[in-house]
Amino acid sequence: MARRSTIAAIASPPGPGARGVIRLSGPRAFEFVRACARFDAPGALEARGAWRGRLHDGEGEQPLIALAMPGPRSFTREDVCELHLPGSPPLLSAALARLVALGAELAAPGEFTRRAFESGRIDLSQAEGVLELVMAHDEAERRAATALLFGGLSQRLASLRARLLDVRVLCEASLDFDEADTGHVPHEELRERAAIVAQELEAALGWERSRTRRAQRPRVVLVGQPNAGKSTLFNALVGGEALVSERAGTTRDALRGIWRLPTLDCELVDTAGESEAFLALADDHPDRVAQRMAQHERLAADLVLRVYDAREAAPQRAEGELLVRAQSDRAQGPGDGLATSALTGAGLGELGTAVERALSERQAAAGSGRELSERHGEALRRSRERVLEALALLDARGPLDLVAESLRAGLDALDAIEGHTSPEDVLDALFARFCLGK
Repeated sequence: MARRSTIAAIASPPGPGARGVIRLSGPRAFEFVRACARFDAPGALEARGAWRGRLHDGEGEQPLIALAMPGPRSFTREDVCELHLPGSPPLLSAALARLVALGAELAAPGEFTRRAFESGRIDLSQAEGVLELVMAHDEAERRAATALLFGGLSQRLASLRARLLDVRVLCEASLDFDEADTGHVPHEELRERAAIVAQELEAALGWERSRTRRAQRPRVVLVGQPNAGKSTLFNALVGGEALVSERAGTTRDALRGIWRLPTLDCELVDTAGESEAFLALADDHPDRVAQRMAQHERLAADLVLRVYDAREAAPQRAEGELLVRAQSDRAQGPGDGLATSALTGAGLGELGTAVERALSERQAAAGSGRELSERHGEALRRSRERVLEALALLDARGPLDLVAESLRAGLDALDAIEGHTSPEDVLDALFARFCLGK
């Protein structure tokens, strides 16, 4: 799907550092950079390479190294430019705001990788490899993600799909011929070819298991009104240092930490407070952007904790959310939801128990595909089952049209792994799990 907009996002980790990176992709990427930068050498950005200069962010100038990657020889197959700047969050924000003012659009989480997928640069299993690599917590997970990203499964699927398609074509061709005709393919040959495909499917499934990738930590997201106590609760649960203030809207960027529960570790995410007042703001206003980012976090959550101030009335919660009554030490009397106090520690253990139970129930409901932590494990099994079904029909001398239908279903399952037949809601859910700039 062609896109004509040019997107931009901060692609380096949050917080200060020696260097920060802003990434742009789209037909006007170089135009926007030239409009706010002065380069040391003539002809900057006209060819692939690194170009030194200074970027004017609307307030002052910053030293700049711009990496030019013209399409189609880029990750997204579009013109891509990376701006390497001083790693100060305020300076990076100012530079990004300048690019947006010139006409760039803020990238959604995972939008760079999604463009690479939609342009055919990578398939969906490799996009999942990008996600796994970003979220890897140790060397074993990094190796497993790298194996997926660099096409370990895709290479197997290419030859496997070709063999399966060949069997299906021969089977359908035989439908038009009697056994005495030269165009007829004997059952024995069809069965032999289908058996080879079944063995290769089993090998591909074994390779996927052998990547020894540990299941991703489940993601638990805190949502609620500004000043409901989310950040204070976040700090108490993960030992973090989220900024806590009486002023509404202090939290804009999502904050993440590892919440260590008795039987599992999960990723806890603190999001910007929800407020209808923010909906009236301009699309590029920081509070409006924070609302969109919070919505992406909710979509990608395994479990949502809706937090409210114990001194306020309980809010409506969506199906599947857990209601948490924060700052219960400041209120008298009972209320709805799980009562907690980050100040005294009351109710935090009970909250952890409730979260473990909810996550366990959801994992159990997800079935064996959840154990592999990726949807293509299930697709491989589904393809294998349909090929084995075709083999059984061939053994029983069943109708060739039924054999062909089973083989077609097996092909469809393989195509789903690489994203050729994946519906939009599946793609939206996958790419919502990415962070900004990826």
